[in-house]
Amino acid sequence: MAANPAARGTADEVVTKLSPWSVADTVARLSAVVAAQGMKLFAVIDHSGEAAASGLELRDTKVVFFGSPETDMRVIAAEPLAALDLPLKVAVWLDGHQTKISYIAPASRRHLGHELAENLASIGPLTDTVIDR
Repeated sequence: MAANPAARGTADEVVTKLSPWSVADTVARLSAVVAAQGMKLFAVIDHSGEAAASGLELRDTKVVFFGSPETDMRVIAAEPLAALDLPLKVAVWLDGHQTKISYIAPASRRHLGHELAENLASIGPLTDTVIDR
């Protein structure tokens, strides 16, 4: 799989990639990829659905929380503040007519150090799989 040429971000930023799918389809694909990789889907937070339930308008926005409990717990055991970063999360959101997926770049989690942050690096290839046609 080739990296998405629309991906952007630096070590101190959020990485955003374009998805060719709708928000709902992107979330479904992300959930399926997470399951196929033996990871656990912890939650899907539907921010736009909650906004609508409160009478507010918000672009279609969902956040998917997932991870590998075994890997995550090893990272948290080595660095307790990693609990702020885990489980991994991906925002799936509508920007005009384009679905985007965003996540915090693993290298930006400076309190983890390079070696522990590497445990989170799978989020890049995982999201590439989600948006790959």
